[in-house]
Amino acid sequence: MKTSRRLAIIIGFLLLVVSAPLADRGVQECTTAIFSGSSTPDGRPILWKNRDTDTLSNKVVFVNDKPHSYLGVVNADDPDGRMVWGGLNSAGLAIANSVAYNLPQRAGEQADLEGIVMADVLRTCARVDDVERYFAANLGPDLGAQANFLVIDAKGGASIFEVHNHGFKRLDVTSSPQGYMANTNFSRSGVQDQGAGYLRFDRETALLEAAAPGAFTPAFVLQTLARDLGHPLLTNPAREEWKKLPADRPYWIHTNHTINRNSTASVLVVHGVKPGQDPRLATMWVILGEPVTGIAVPLWVAAGAPPAPLWEGKEAALTTEAFRLKDVLRPLKARERREYADLARLDNASGTGWLPDILAAERETLDQVSRLIAKNPSAAELAAFEKNAAEKALALLKGLGR
Repeated sequence: MKTSRRLAIIIGFLLLVVSAPLADRGVQECTTAIFSGSSTPDGRPILWKNRDTDTLSNKVVFVNDKPHSYLGVVNADDPDGRMVWGGLNSAGLAIANSVAYNLPQRAGEQADLEGIVMADVLRTCARVDDVERYFAANLGPDLGAQANFLVIDAKGGASIFEVHNHGFKRLDVTSSPQGYMANTNFSRSGVQDQGAGYLRFDRETALLEAAAPGAFTPAFVLQTLARDLGHPLLTNPAREEWKKLPADRPYWIHTNHTINRNSTASVLVVHGVKPGQDPRLATMWVILGEPVTGIAVPLWVAAGAPPAPLWEGKEAALTTEAFRLKDVLRPLKARERREYADLARLDNASGTGWLPDILAAERETLDQVSRLIAKNPSAAELAAFEKNAAEKALALLKGLGR
């Protein structure tokens, strides 16, 4: 199954990087999780990725292709959709990744091609089993993978593939005791205590274990997990304590090992469908920018090209506003200083923080999407809704932090 399209894309990609450094070879320390339908209140699986990267400007693009069209999160300077960092296709299959630094990597072989792999999977695969066949067929020095790939489909499939160039292990999330699996930047099949992201893994595991029954919803993932600023070893103030902070002086926390980080460029949450449900109703929520500075917008493959605020221009408009708020949250410019965030900008005793407004608006959109999906909307209705949601999100962000 070594597709000619994939080989052509790889050749083009390698020709490009002969004269330009690979932008994504810096920070790649994403936080992810996958929830099978057995662990969610509505029986629909959920896939989540906080993307940590040096390429902070992201976009969302639509690729009209065969056999499957898809939506994908891409680097803003690479918008053709042939290298994506998570996405959803017209068959209801979604994929995301996190680099697994404790898997084997041989010198002289291809590496850092996970974005090409995911675009090719979205184009060619409809089921989790198809993805397994894809990896089996494409193993070898040209695969260019060292990662955990999280995959859900429209038939109830939910698995994690721990992949390197010469092997992979499939973990079936549907048969796990909890019905979900958390991941950062190591693989369970890799070398123990090597890799990265163990502190973030400990934190997300604690949040998942403390969650109330029935809590695993897109709202919980977007508003609790993706924006978390807690630390497993340090006592950072809990979110409910932020509203007590004085507004007139900073409250600094170090965020290099929190889930919401300075290097978090975007959030992807795919709310899949349960078996028998129309795959076109699978919903892809995207936050562009650092999670606490952005707002989630719902998208559907059936709607076609995403609204302009998520892709138009050199930098997406939603990213521009998130960057502006980030400069308020993180006013110290040197790289190590930039890792410190001022919690009082997010919430405070004077009520001038912006996060409560963002969360309230997002909850309203989440509720509206639930009602919309229940009506079995047409593609035109989905397109109209996501356009309105993106415009409202942009207008809200423009009014914050001034």
